[in-house]
Amino acid sequence: MLSKNKLEKLYKKGLSMKEIADQTDWSYHQVTYWMDKHSILRRNWSESAYLKHNPNGDPFNIKELKNKEDFRIFHIGIGLYLGEGDKKTNHAVKLANSDPKILKLFLRFLREICGVKESKIGFELNIFNDVNLKNALDFWMRSVGFQRPQLKTLIVRESRGEGSYKKKSKYGTLSAYVTNVKLKSLINKWCEEVEEYH
Repeated sequence: MLSKNKLEKLYKKGLSMKEIADQTDWSYHQVTYWMDKHSILRRNWSESAYLKHNPNGDPFNIKELKNKEDFRIFHIGIGLYLGEGDKKTNHAVKLANSDPKILKLFLRFLREICGVKESKIGFELNIFNDVNLKNALDFWMRSVGFQRPQLKTLIVRESRGEGSYKKKSKYGTLSAYVTNVKLKSLINKWCEEVEEYH
């Protein structure tokens, strides 16, 4: 007999039933039989995929809001996300802007309130082809404070020629993002609560 305790321990570590069978001398059919016998709830596909992408647990740790500054940064972050955040995707928390001050405030929200690990924060630069790439990169890395490896995507678009966008978007638009479905869902919930409150 396969003990419930041992099976649950292995399964909660994130191993699939096949991986449990591979790491023990049990067959796959024995594992599934005893999972059912012990009424161990199975993960659905999305939970399994999440565990595979986050084997060490959530890449964020929500801070308990304790003082005025915590609440201020929380509300600024939610306000910015409601106004400027990408609502289209269900797997990423993403905000784009041409103003580094806005992005720095949002990054404070991600780092200090959401407790997102620095290694999980990525950036995307969107520029026109008449913008000097080196100058744009130097500007954003210096003013926002990130390292070159964190820039995951570079989008270069055809210039529209002279226009007001040149002044507003001299160095293009930078997006800061975290790819995590749980964090996205949580921030969506916070946004809904704020909208309902008002």
